[in-house]
Amino acid sequence: MNDPILCELRGPVALLTLNRPDTRNALSGEAMFAAFEQLFERLNADLSVGVAVLTGAGSAFCSGGNVAEMRNRSGMFGGSPEQIAVNYRVGIQRIPRAFQGLHVPIIAAVNGAAIGAGNDLACMCDIRIASSTARFAESFVKVGIVPGDGGCWLLPRVVGMSRAAELALTGDTIDADEALRMGLVSRVVAPEALMIEAMKLADRIAANPPQVLRWTKQLLQQARTGSLDEALDTAGRFQGLAHHTADHTEAVTAFFEKRTPVFGR
Repeated sequence: MNDPILCELRGPVALLTLNRPDTRNALSGEAMFAAFEQLFERLNADLSVGVAVLTGAGSAFCSGGNVAEMRNRSGMFGGSPEQIAVNYRVGIQRIPRAFQGLHVPIIAAVNGAAIGAGNDLACMCDIRIASSTARFAESFVKVGIVPGDGGCWLLPRVVGMSRAAELALTGDTIDADEALRMGLVSRVVAPEALMIEAMKLADRIAANPPQVLRWTKQLLQQARTGSLDEALDTAGRFQGLAHHTADHTEAVTAFFEKRTPVFGR
């Protein structure tokens, strides 16, 4: 079987591609769950990587859960209610936890349908760019279940509580333009330009000092749940470390020498 997620390093950019086009990149199976964990561990350990881009093979970004397994009450959806809760904890819920532990900024290049858990997967990323052909839905209610992968925690932090409630309680599908209007994505581009624009953005991010990017991402993550005092304490700690890095010295030197800085990787 092919790798569930392909990883291609393009200089300081890691291009990750969900590689299950036959299931429209459904999030199911131990191999898929483990792939997120293992890839993110690799990216965390490799300071030459400044940013990651996540997209999907085929026509879909990610179709969410495997509905055939739901129908058959197999895989993650088999067993008693208590067993299903365990299945989720040791299964798909490993993905948002892996994202929470990812130190590298990550961009979702949403090339097609992002449905159910696929919509939540996009929300796990730091930035979302969509093809004009992309579609989004927090559609769990349409198959009689709740967002078991953390969607009710993720979505309000992206679009606000009222819009998140509307999406989650109706299960409606929205197009890319509507996703842009509500702030679910930050940009919509033509399908043929999606990866070009995503990589351009990734390159602009990766041009900055890799460790500072990771510290900045941690501060943005902390802002979701932490207090101002906690944010200030952490920012002060990271700032003290940043002032003693070679990249800071290079950035300031380059500023005065009116040249582009060259950061270590």
